[in-house]
Amino acid sequence: MTNFNGTILDDNTYISIHNRGYAYGDALFETIKVANGKLLFWEDHYFRLMASMRIMRMEIPMNFTMEYLEGQISSTLSANKLGGSDARVKLTVHRNEGGLYLPKQNAIGYNISVKPLDATIFELNETKYEVDLFKDYYVAPSLLSTLKTNNKALNVIGSIFAKENALDNCLLLNTNKHVVEALNGNLFLVKDNIIKTPPLSDGCLKGVMRTQLLKFIKQLNDFELQEASISPFELQKADELFVTNVIVGIQPISKYRKKQFTNTVAKTLIEKLNVAVRLA
Repeated sequence: MTNFNGTILDDNTYISIHNRGYAYGDALFETIKVANGKLLFWEDHYFRLMASMRIMRMEIPMNFTMEYLEGQISSTLSANKLGGSDARVKLTVHRNEGGLYLPKQNAIGYNISVKPLDATIFELNETKYEVDLFKDYYVAPSLLSTLKTNNKALNVIGSIFAKENALDNCLLLNTNKHVVEALNGNLFLVKDNIIKTPPLSDGCLKGVMRTQLLKFIKQLNDFELQEASISPFELQKADELFVTNVIVGIQPISKYRKKQFTNTVAKTLIEKLNVAVRLA
């Protein structure tokens, strides 16, 4: 079952071919992890969505409160017999039909879909996870590149490249040739006592899990946090690399080209993350 503008419908319900999210990528989305029926980091997701809608000049309905959307997600989970369970939620907001590139209106619609997940806690995957750079196309750093929109052509082509080359993921570069992020999450680099992650000004996604990790890293007495550009040359000199997103949590990278990495810091951070989840 899916939720379309507050109405629970069969999952095979079709959207119009004139839907602006389909026709022009004029849509935003949030992917939210649910643990035991609890929306994790919901406040961060909600405020990121509201900020993104303002940037995209979408009208925010008066009833689009945090409580309203949380209730709609809960109803959708219940309709799919996932109330109180672990699930992956996708909340998509699209501008309503009308116009070409220039919309005829800025009013919005939304839909919510859910899928079951296997685990409540975040588990560290210590199996082989190999990455390389994707250099066919680049991220153009701007405020728009930090948003979760339906315009994901770069991520799609990069994912196909990764599969064709037996890679588990790829790292994206911006037009300044700085390493920005992975195909499906933000990137962190550990070297000695410094933990770096690219700044939003480099064009990386304003990730919700990235926000959580920044808080946890500031609590580590032995490490200095830097939001600074990362050059490709730094990757092979790093002690540790890992990718973050709200579904996996922290994914250590085991290999980049000929360099093998440890996952000590990732283990420490995922423990802090799971404590935060249990407290929530």
